[in-house]
Amino acid sequence: MNRYLIALCLGSALALGGCSSYSPSVPENYAGPRAQLVDSAKTYSTSKADFFVAERVDDARIVDSLLETRVVNRGRGMSMAPKILERPLVAERPVKIHVKARTEYAAPIQALTSTVFQVTGVIEFTPKANARYAVNGELGDSYSAVWIEDIDSKVTMGNKIEAQGSAKLGILEK
Repeated sequence: MNRYLIALCLGSALALGGCSSYSPSVPENYAGPRAQLVDSAKTYSTSKADFFVAERVDDARIVDSLLETRVVNRGRGMSMAPKILERPLVAERPVKIHVKARTEYAAPIQALTSTVFQVTGVIEFTPKANARYAVNGELGDSYSAVWIEDIDSKVTMGNKIEAQGSAKLGILEK
């Protein structure tokens, strides 16, 4: 019985992300130049949106708008309001940003019965001090992409992560 209870607890912890830990986007006690990075979303209805988020800065997993939206909208049924996050970045040194573009629905059952697109990748660039950047993208049947752009100049930083053709997830990938 004890082994069963331990296995059940471990399985629950893994399923709920109990082993995940998140880091700040800038190291603690960092006092140098900073830039800002904001996630974005394209809302189609009160129950569907495409999210464009930064998941990691270098190799540190950070909280992103997709995760935060899931948390703040828990228990709202078929309705969600995107929660967009902005966070600081260390400026004036190269950085690797792990980005994701993904279709999200208010309720998990909607994702199982609807189309979910997803594109992920790594973008490398050197943020400028005091600059503001946004994770942007587009998701569709024939082309999907995610990129980071300077908010003021609209210049794409680093490379675009692109999928020619469909970036549609299969039923077991959702």
